[in-house]
Amino acid sequence: MTITDIIDYVRGLGGVLVLSPAEGSAHPEISWGDTFFYYAPDGEVPTTTQPFATIVTKNYPGDELSRLDRPGAYRVNIAAGTQALRDHTTAGTDPSVPDTVHAHPLYAAAGWLAVVDPAERTADTLRELLRTAHERARQRYERRA
Repeated sequence: MTITDIIDYVRGLGGVLVLSPAEGSAHPEISWGDTFFYYAPDGEVPTTTQPFATIVTKNYPGDELSRLDRPGAYRVNIAAGTQALRDHTTAGTDPSVPDTVHAHPLYAAAGWLAVVDPAERTADTLRELLRTAHERARQRYERRA
């Protein structure tokens, strides 16, 4: 799966705002080149919630275990919830192994999962997790409305 494949898939779930900060934008430089997915049917970046999924293309400070400093490496992060975390991960796995569903190196306790360089083995599971995260975000949005 390419980054474009993932962005197109998530955009097709409906009500999704895709934020892709670029060089020179008003967003923090560390975010340039990454992608953030919000459930925002009004098209406005929510101020009271986090994205339900992200694609990061580099290591962030304190988050180097996925080894995104390798050429072309990226990680999809998904807030699919603690049940999905239990259903799809195994404790103690190396979070830098590509095409494997892992507990997010920093945010697993909040129900976040991660896939480095998703490909054929994780494609269906990744889509399922993204649908779950989207649905959870939609439900939160509707409760707050």
